[in-house]
Amino acid sequence: MILASFNDKLYYNDHKIVMDVMLETSFSKEIHIALKKGQIMKEHKAPFPIIVHILTGEITFGTGGKEYDLKQGDILTLEGKVPHDLTARTDCVVRLTLSKPDTTERVKHVIASS
Repeated sequence: MILASFNDKLYYNDHKIVMDVMLETSFSKEIHIALKKGQIMKEHKAPFPIIVHILTGEITFGTGGKEYDLKQGDILTLEGKVPHDLTARTDCVVRLTLSKPDTTERVKHVIASS
């Protein structure tokens, strides 16, 4: 058993998006992403399917030429290789679930280049 809490590492940075790996299992990686209002993750693609869950706050999630306003409690899935971006409409915490073969280094690179 692995136990973690998304409430334990809740902090924001005015200058960059904060990312922490909460836990890794035999089938997934659970990532904590904290964004301040206005912070952006530029368009990118994940090589495998992902799940995005808004734990607090609100984001705009863009994909396929459309934008979706998501709020606390909303959750979505996205197939791999689909371009997407997100913008924090408020301070927010996002739970990102990656497939096991995906890498957290890829996510760090996306954040660093945003």
